[in-house]
Amino acid sequence: MNRLLRGLAPHTLRGRLSLVALTTAALLMTVLTVVFNTVMDRHLQHQADDELLSRAAAVATTVDTSGPRVRVLETVNDSLLDANVWIYTGTRLVEKPPTAAADSTLTNAAGRLAARAKPLCTTAETESPRFVRLCSRPLPGHRSTATIVTAADLAPYRNSADTLLTGSLILDAVMLACTYALTRLAVGRALRPVRTMTDQATQWSAVGSDERFGAEDQPAELARLGTSLDALLDRIRTVLRHERQLTGELSHELRTPLTRIVMELDWWRTRPRSAAETRATHEVIAEATQSMRTICDTLLNDAREGARNTSTAPGAAAVVPVLCRLAENLGAREQVKTVVDVTDPELEAGVAPALLERIVSPLLTNAVRYARSTVTVSARRLPAGVRIAVTDDGPGVPETFVDDLFQPGRRADHDDGHDGAGLGLPLARRLARAVGGEVSHDPGHTAGARFLADLPAG
Repeated sequence: MNRLLRGLAPHTLRGRLSLVALTTAALLMTVLTVVFNTVMDRHLQHQADDELLSRAAAVATTVDTSGPRVRVLETVNDSLLDANVWIYTGTRLVEKPPTAAADSTLTNAAGRLAARAKPLCTTAETESPRFVRLCSRPLPGHRSTATIVTAADLAPYRNSADTLLTGSLILDAVMLACTYALTRLAVGRALRPVRTMTDQATQWSAVGSDERFGAEDQPAELARLGTSLDALLDRIRTVLRHERQLTGELSHELRTPLTRIVMELDWWRTRPRSAAETRATHEVIAEATQSMRTICDTLLNDAREGARNTSTAPGAAAVVPVLCRLAENLGAREQVKTVVDVTDPELEAGVAPALLERIVSPLLTNAVRYARSTVTVSARRLPAGVRIAVTDDGPGVPETFVDDLFQPGRRADHDDGHDGAGLGLPLARRLARAVGGEVSHDPGHTAGARFLADLPAG
């Protein structure tokens, strides 16, 4: 049953709102119709009672109760006055309508009213006419009393009531039809801006457009919807930007190892090679393949992190615990001592702890890799943020390689015995810039290498 009702229910918001308005109007009109027809029935009944009492007053002028017996005086219009009129003295019938039998239903009903000896009105049901209204009027006298009972057919009044009921039902049907049509029209016009905004949002989200709805000159509901859609469009644009950036970086970074693989294969196919040359070619291809895998893993992990966290400064991180944890994990080599030098234990950076780790970790890893004996990690507060410095006492950065230091996939010496794909420093700079910071090399430091990470304050 519930499934059937759900299937019959409208599937559009306009249809549902129109159905709610129609149901509400139907309930209201039903109540009003019942109240109106009840009031009109009572009004028509009062009209019938007033008419009967007026006739009883007219008949009372022809009844003499001054003597010991009740006498009915004859008048010019006696036949008109006697129609549907019963006159009693106590419970004894003095006069009745010529067409009414002494034991008829109406006569018995008139007798019961007369026996109560007070002004009353009642409705009697007979064969023809169907419903008859009777009213009694006592006439006190000095020596005798009389009761006049008048009757009237209720058919004209009931016909009037039925006509009013039919008219009110027709009016209700017309009003309900107009209510439904006007509600659908009004709701359709009210939802037209929503449909327009939906179409625009769909179009803008497909291409990452800069167009936005804004909240100015809009009703409050549409302004809130526009704000929500703008936020959604911003996130979609960020995701598309990350997607395009990832695609570009993958194509750029994979080109070098792929070219190396192609060149090695072309060189190996030019003429027969010895087993040693073949092994060397395999080693070069394996190294290039591993480099491609490292590049893909690094960029994909960064893209996933960027898609999950699109804010510019998500939270805050205490600097000292993060640096101590990184130093403990990365400075485990016996010949390298890692020192954390931070004078302010309450220092905070305006980035999430995980992001702070991903920014500093490549700098610290690089320093531990090339340091001779000591790596120093320091942090201090700047007017506009926090500066973290990673210093090592290694050979430093060659002058010829300074310009390519932050280029993805570039290494100063591929034969230095250290692993790496040349992506750590570029990734650290990219993450820092994503939160409004910067990663740079300090060319003024000559006793080894020093890298600086400037981040917003927490």
